[in-house]
Amino acid sequence: MANAAISAISTDKAPKAIGPYSQAICFGGFVFSSGQIPLDPATGNVVGEDIRQQTTQVLKNLGAVLSAAGCSYQDVVKTTIFLEDLDDFSAVNEVYASFFTGTTPARSTVQAARLPRDVRVEIDAIAAKR
Repeated sequence: MANAAISAISTDKAPKAIGPYSQAICFGGFVFSSGQIPLDPATGNVVGEDIRQQTTQVLKNLGAVLSAAGCSYQDVVKTTIFLEDLDDFSAVNEVYASFFTGTTPARSTVQAARLPRDVRVEIDAIAAKR
């Protein structure tokens, strides 16, 4: 792997990075996404206050990054969900299950003290390139 190339993934179909990081990195047959938050890619504004609306936008943004890397939700092997409030866990699960069908990825979910732009949810993923 010492000679494996590292390549950055960028798409305008997902929000631009709001810091010094890439939307995703491809390395060694895997795609490592940065956390996606519920921003509208066109405006940069937070979408919705409802956890279901925010989760839907997060997963659409994640899907756009995965697509730019040549992957889909079915290629995801691991996700991490960061929630402002673990009481939102059930609602997030409902939305999540509509995006990840079939074999679902391994997952961790944690409550975070505060998320960027004071959003309610952030999700990152690791996908395997086929």
